[in-house]
Amino acid sequence: MKIPKGLQPLMEDGLIDAVVRRLQSGKEASVYIVARGEHRLCAKVYKDAEHRGFHKLAQYQEGRKARGSRDARALGKHGRYGRKVQESEWQNAEIQALYQLANAGVRVPKPLGVHEGVLLMELVVDRHGTPAPRLNDVEMSPEQARAWHGFMIAQIVLMLCVGLIHGDLSEYNVLLDANGPVIIDLPQAVNAAGNNNAFRMFERDVNNMRASFARAAPELLQSEYALEIWKFYEAGELKPDTALTGQFTRDASAVDVAAVLDQIEAERQEAEARQRGREQALSA
Repeated sequence: MKIPKGLQPLMEDGLIDAVVRRLQSGKEASVYIVARGEHRLCAKVYKDAEHRGFHKLAQYQEGRKARGSRDARALGKHGRYGRKVQESEWQNAEIQALYQLANAGVRVPKPLGVHEGVLLMELVVDRHGTPAPRLNDVEMSPEQARAWHGFMIAQIVLMLCVGLIHGDLSEYNVLLDANGPVIIDLPQAVNAAGNNNAFRMFERDVNNMRASFARAAPELLQSEYALEIWKFYEAGELKPDTALTGQFTRDASAVDVAAVLDQIEAERQEAEARQRGREQALSA
C-alpha cells in the first residue's frame, strides 16, 4: 500500500520495513500494521490537533505537569506554540501511561517507543495470530462475561493504584487476545490525584464496563464497584489485592442535590413574586 505521510520518517530511518495495512481509523489517530523484519507491529499515527477538538482536552490534562515553565504557560494559552505543546503532551501521555501500566502488571500493548510523533507498540493478536477483536465485536456467555468483568475490575484497580484512570474506557478500547482483555487507547489517561474530574471519569469507566458485560450477565447491573473502589482509594487503603464485593451502602444523610435545587428555584420564584407585588403596589 502507499506509505502514509506520518509513517514515511520511520521508513526512512529504518525503524520499519513495510506498511502492511491500515488497521483502523478513529477521531484521534489512525492505526497501521507495519513490518520490521519478520515481526508485525502496530503503529499509531496521531491526527493533527485541528482535527481532534482541543477544547475537550482540558478536563483530561488537568493535573499533568508540563516539562518546563514555558510549556506550562503555553498550555494556558491558545497560541500556536501552546497548541504544539498540547499536541506533544497528548502524544507523550500515552507512551508514558503504557510503560507505567505495563510495569504495574496491567494488560496493555507493549510499548516500543515514539518516533516523529508515531507510537510503535506490540500488535495484539488472537489465538489464530490475527489482529485481536474489540470487546464490542465479541459474543460471550454469561460465565465468560462475569469472568472478564471481574478481570477488568482488577485491571482498573491496578491502574488506580499507580495513580491513573483510563478516562475513556469502553468496549471499543478493550481488545480480546488469546488470554483475555487488553486495554488500549490511553492518550487521555487521567491523573487521579490531581484532576478535579477524576471520580466522574473513573465512575464512567467502571460503569461502561458494567454495562458492556451486563448484556450477557444482567445481574452485574446491580454492582457498585466504582463507589466501593473509590471509597478505598480516598481512604488511602486501596491495594491491588483489596477484597471487593461490588456492594456499596449509600449515605442516607447525604445531601439530596435535586431537592436543594428545587428549593432554590422555589425561593427564587417566591422572591420574584414578592418583587412584582411591590412594583404593582408602587404603580397603583
